[in-house]
Amino acid sequence: MRDAEVARSRAEAVQVRAMARFAALSEDPRGVAAEVALTLAATEHRAQRMVAMAQALTTRLPATLTAMETGTIDAYKASKIVDATDPLSDEHAAAVDAAMADRLDGRNPSSIRRAAVRQVAAVDPDGHAERARKRRLERSVQLVHQDDAMTTLIADLPTETATAIYARVDRIAKTLRGGGGETRTLEQLRADVFAELCLGHRTAEARTEVFVHVAATTLAGADDHPAELSGHGPIPAWLARDLAARPDSVLRKVVTDPVTGTVLDVGRTRYRPPVALAEWVKVRDRECRMPGCHRPSHASDIDHTRDWARGGSTSADNLTGLCRRHHRLKDLPGWHLATDDAGTLHIRTPTGQHHHSRPEPLHPAPPF
Repeated sequence: MRDAEVARSRAEAVQVRAMARFAALSEDPRGVAAEVALTLAATEHRAQRMVAMAQALTTRLPATLTAMETGTIDAYKASKIVDATDPLSDEHAAAVDAAMADRLDGRNPSSIRRAAVRQVAAVDPDGHAERARKRRLERSVQLVHQDDAMTTLIADLPTETATAIYARVDRIAKTLRGGGGETRTLEQLRADVFAELCLGHRTAEARTEVFVHVAATTLAGADDHPAELSGHGPIPAWLARDLAARPDSVLRKVVTDPVTGTVLDVGRTRYRPPVALAEWVKVRDRECRMPGCHRPSHASDIDHTRDWARGGSTSADNLTGLCRRHHRLKDLPGWHLATDDAGTLHIRTPTGQHHHSRPEPLHPAPPF
């Protein structure tokens, strides 16, 4: 399977170079997409995107194209970097391209997109902040009727609002699911709870918290490093400071400087981690630690990497945030998870494949 994937990626790289060359040689660029569409039996809209991507890869993103030619990523994964860097200048796009070069192997498309967006925010924080301001003006709600008496409701909202809404819906749904006698699936419960909240049929519920990770220097206004909203990714510094200042916000700021007095190890005295330790692990991990999974840690389980029953301690270096699905996967035959002294999670699959996971740094280390 992997050999076939590598061969396909390399073939796509050949097509990218041929398409960019064809566009460069064409006398009139207006007919390029039309001819590509006829040649490949594709729609003109699809052909336009393919040509634009080929031009970006051969001019602005050479390292990404090289990764395709070596079979590291396919065209779909490469498109995540192309899309993320589209609003950037050539100079900034080249910086993201270079930074992503050693971050591609073993990542799925979603992880590549998130890593690229994080790099975009790092190399162009001012542009990232301004684009966020403009996008918030485009908030909207759409109603799309489907077949079989179903309709899709689409809401484009500021990320902190949408994240808080989903966290509240998810918490209520899980509470109902665990109450006993409930026959609805978790997805059905989320849908029903969402409808009840919108229609005003459900009001008093437990408070929900969502973590916003921000450097102390950024919070103080000394710099404008992007912060991170758990489960979403980077947000501009101005938004992080605004959220931290709201007295009624359900979003909780997490200052990334070390905090003295935090309990990091309780040894073998108890199985369930105390609140302070569980919170510390969630803050550290930010998301499910399984590579490619981005479910926020505050909605995940705190798991003993080395089982409690086999001598594992209830300590920060033996606790890992895993979403419920990957928590259960860990207990299937042949799967093995372990952490090292540096906090890296090592995963061995039943076929002997090895993968590793470590939370991305939120901001670059200060120069000395």
